[in-house]
This record gives sequence, C-alpha cells and structure tokens, in this order.
Amino acid sequence: MSAATILQELEAVSKAAVDELKRVTNEEALLAWRTTYLGKNAVVVKAFSSLGALPTDERPLVGQGANRVKAALESAYNERAQALKESALIQSLGAQALDVTLPGRPRNRGRLHPDTLILRELLQIFGDMGFQVFQSREVETDEYNFQLLNFPLGHPARDMQDTYFLDVPNRGDNPLVLRTHTSPGQIRAMREIASLNPSNPPPVRVIVPGMVFRYEQVDVRHETQFDQLEGLAIGEGITFSDLKGTLTDMARRLFGPSARARFRASYFPFTEPSAEFDIQCFQCHGKGCGVCGGGWLEIGGSGMVHPVVLANGGYDPARYTGFAFGFGVQRIAMLRYGINDIRYFWENDLRFLEQF
Repeated sequence: MSAATILQELEAVSKAAVDELKRVTNEEALLAWRTTYLGKNAVVVKAFSSLGALPTDERPLVGQGANRVKAALESAYNERAQALKESALIQSLGAQALDVTLPGRPRNRGRLHPDTLILRELLQIFGDMGFQVFQSREVETDEYNFQLLNFPLGHPARDMQDTYFLDVPNRGDNPLVLRTHTSPGQIRAMREIASLNPSNPPPVRVIVPGMVFRYEQVDVRHETQFDQLEGLAIGEGITFSDLKGTLTDMARRLFGPSARARFRASYFPFTEPSAEFDIQCFQCHGKGCGVCGGGWLEIGGSGMVHPVVLANGGYDPARYTGFAFGFGVQRIAMLRYGINDIRYFWENDLRFLEQF
C-alpha cells in the first residue's frame, strides 16, 4: 500500500470518526468509540505498524499524517467527554432542583444558663461599687472553712452546715472538706491583700463567687450543691449602715426601684452583729406561697466582720472594721425569673433552659 493510499484512508477514517463522535450520547458509547478509533486495532495504530513496509522517503510523510490524525481524534474525544460530563451534571441539578423560597433548616443557638446570667449581672453591680473578683478553692481545709472563721473544734454552730468530708488519712484536726460556704475566701483574700503591706494593710473590697456543697435534703428551696457570692469590705470607719446601703442598692438595681428588702437579726460565728437579708417574694407579693413559705425569701446572710476573723486575716480589729455578706445565686435567679423550684437549675431540661 502506497503512502498516498494510507493518507487517504486516514483522512476518511478521521472524518467518519468525528461524525460518529457527534452522535455519541453516553459514556458507554464513548468508550466503544475510543476502542474503535484509538485502540490497538484502530486504523491509526495500524498506519504506524505499516511504516516499515514503505520506502524510506515516504515514511516521514505517513508518520506525520498518522500523528496528526491521532492527535485530532484524541482532542475530539476529550472535548466530547467533557461535554457529556457537563450535560450529566446539568441533568442531575435539574432533577434535584433547589427551591430557594423554602425556609432554611433552623440551627439551635447556645444560650447562657440562668445562673450565669444572674452571676454576671451581680458581678457588674458590685464591680460598679468598687469590688473586685477573688477566686477561692472548692476543696478547703477545716481550718479555713471553720476554725479561722470563729468555728472552733466542737463549736455547736458547725451543726448548722452539714459537711462533706474528703477521705484523706492523717489529717488530724484539719481534715479536707468540700467548702460549705464561700466565706473561707474572706480569710484568703484578707491574708493575700494584707501581705502587700503587713504593717499598714490596704482596704479590702472583694467578691468571691463559687460553688458550695452541703449534705441537705433536696426540695424546692434546697440543693446539695449551689452557687454563692461572697462579699467582703474591710477598712477604717466602716459601719452597718454601709452594709445596708450596699445590699439595698444591689436589690434595687437587680429587682427594680420598688423592690422591698429587710434585715433580720441572726447569728453567724464570723460576723457580729449578724443579719439575714430577705427580699419580698415576687410570686405572692408577701402573702406566702410554696416558694417563700411566708412572704419573704431568704437571699443570704450578712453582718459586721467579727474581730476574731479580722485578726485571723491580718487586720487589727482595734483599727479596722468591715462587713461581709453571702448570697445564694439560684435564690436570686428564682426571684428574678419567677422560678418556683431550685431543682430546675440542675436537671438540664431544654424546655427550661430554652426560656433564657
């Protein structure tokens, strides 16, 4: 077979292949086309095999022609393959049409726990009064939780707080406990601040937020663990009037200018005189209900810091006076949000939490 005949056959095959390729509509037909026109038995491949039988001067002409046809067919194949791929994508998108007018999928948004909301507001209120946050520890020694706060060993006031003791041997008269109140933070704060200038200790204005633990019967008003906020102010010339003014201002900022508060004489070993701080119940407006029990809801205790506690903290009671208070954060949240059961705070019930 002459070179001219081979070239004519290549051109004819190329034209037929391109015409056939235009009619290919799926991947299976495309693969069959490639096998026919670019496979090992294709005319183009055979043209390369026949080069050895041609005269030497005709071989380059046929080789160049075969390469040109092969390149053209491969280019046409790639273009058709891409076109079929795009067509399949368009059909797929058409079958899964997106209705942009449909509402999107709702996404659950995280919320702050009501404890956190109230605590942040309290920190802001007392921060505006000049108090700074002091962090204390949840696992305390008997010394800091009781003894330095004027609860000596065997003191009957210890029975007021049912304590969790840690099973740590060889602690003697100073076992480890889960703190029953945030009041140990008073001693730690005073000692830390007094150490800055022991001969002339600076004034103290701190609040100590944190979790406390008591072995109590759980009911609508009591839990075995809850949040407290301790407050402490130490300086020269501080009186009970300063305490009343501080807590009354807090109550009015938290519950509104019409909020009613009262102080009831009480007893705490670490304050003298001592007083319970109550807020009139917003559920019954002072008439008495299952939440308050008598028209008023106890928020916490307060009083003037006992001279023994001042001395244990590094402050001379002959020169310095101060006041302290401690609140149950959940109690305040119950009043603020009208919650009638303290147990809701720990049940992780989304029906409750989603309301905040």
